[in-house]
Amino acid sequence: MDLIYKKSDPSDIDILTETRIEVLRAANRLSADVDMSEVRRESYAYYERALANNTHTAYLVYDGNAVVGAGGVSFFQVMPTYHNPSGNKAYIMNMYTHPDYRRKGIAFKVLDMLVKECYARNITAISLEATDMGRPLYEKYGFIKMEHEMELPKIQNGERK
Repeated sequence: MDLIYKKSDPSDIDILTETRIEVLRAANRLSADVDMSEVRRESYAYYERALANNTHTAYLVYDGNAVVGAGGVSFFQVMPTYHNPSGNKAYIMNMYTHPDYRRKGIAFKVLDMLVKECYARNITAISLEATDMGRPLYEKYGFIKMEHEMELPKIQNGERK
């Protein structure tokens, strides 16, 4: 298999956006008829902004002209802590491999490229959300489950849902 791993640039925004929609449909088990127009619009705007200001790095994996894999990492800063004095953090997302290409090491290689990008920026606080399918990959790489984080459920129209 002669795959090409390409670091994305602004010319890839359309492909990145469509890949994002595909990832979200798969992760959330959404059918093709679910309206993703707002998410598509916001994702496109995110990629425009984040690629321009270097707060996101994405990789696309090609087999010929077909995109068969992808992954990205967003960079941000929080208040400094004892364990992370710079406050710089990275969040890996949008990991995807086309079903016909799974179990061939593609996602592991993309993950490794993303982590190395973090290390090149001196960021060691790296997190992600794992689906049941992705969890073994992340554990194999060395990620561990976090126990102390909490999240407030979504609030709509002033009420918790």
